[in-house]
Amino acid sequence: VQLQASGGGLVQAGGSLRLSCAFSGRTFSNYQMGWFRQAPEKEREFVARIGWTGSTTYSDSVQGRFTISRDNAKGTVDLQMNILKPEDTAVYFCAAKLYGRSTYEHWGQGTQVTVSS
Repeated sequence: VQLQASGGGLVQAGGSLRLSCAFSGRTFSNYQMGWFRQAPEKEREFVARIGWTGSTTYSDSVQGRFTISRDNAKGTVDLQMNILKPEDTAVYFCAAKLYGRSTYEHWGQGTQVTVSS
């Protein structure tokens, strides 16, 4: 599995960014997809996940501001981030978990999101 994330950048607080992750190498519909982030000197944390059917889960910190979506035909998963806050600044990673497995086995390279106050 290869994951290629894109779409990071610098934005002012209150602004929006859209991240995208391209999946290749296996059958996309067999994988749950997730977004995680890691801020400087902090542990990596869960942001959002989406199943093949479109069921979603969000962390409390982004609920209502971020939206995860996937296009099963294209093999992509997006993260629309609205009302961004300085505390959203982090490197964002997309990840893939084969159904039935307990952990995410495949990770993208990460894309930097910086929110200025």
